[in-house]
Amino acid sequence: MLKEIEMRIGELANLTGVSARSLRYYEQQGLLAPLRAENGYRVYGELDAARAANIKDALDAGLTLDEVRPALVKGCLDVPLRESPYCAEELRRATDRLTALDDRIAALQELRGRLAKHIDETVTRRPVEGTD
Repeated sequence: MLKEIEMRIGELANLTGVSARSLRYYEQQGLLAPLRAENGYRVYGELDAARAANIKDALDAGLTLDEVRPALVKGCLDVPLRESPYCAEELRRATDRLTALDDRIAALQELRGRLAKHIDETVTRRPVEGTD
C-alpha cells in the first residue's frame, strides 16, 4: 500500500527517476493529472508517483507511450506494477511489441543475407577497368 504523499514536480522527478520535462509531457499526453496549488504549481500524489514509475518502467522495457496508454485506461498503472498481479493489457502490449520486433529482426536478417550473397558474388567477378 502506498503512503499518502504530496509533492512538487522536482520531488516526484527525484522519487521516480523521471525528468521534470518528461513528467510535464506525460501530463500533456493525459497520462498524469496533477492538482494545482494556489500558486499554480503542480502538486503530485501517490497515484501520480505510481503512474510515473510504471510509465518509466514500461518505456525502459521498450514500449512506447501509445502502447502504454491503454494500460492506463484499464487502471493497470495506478499501483506499482512490481507489487501487484500482472495486468493483462500490459502483458498483451508487451507481447505484441516483442512479436513485431522479432518480425523486423527476421526481415533484416533475410535482407542482410541477400546483401552478403550479392557482395560474395560481386567480388568473384573482375572489376570494371578504372573503378578500383
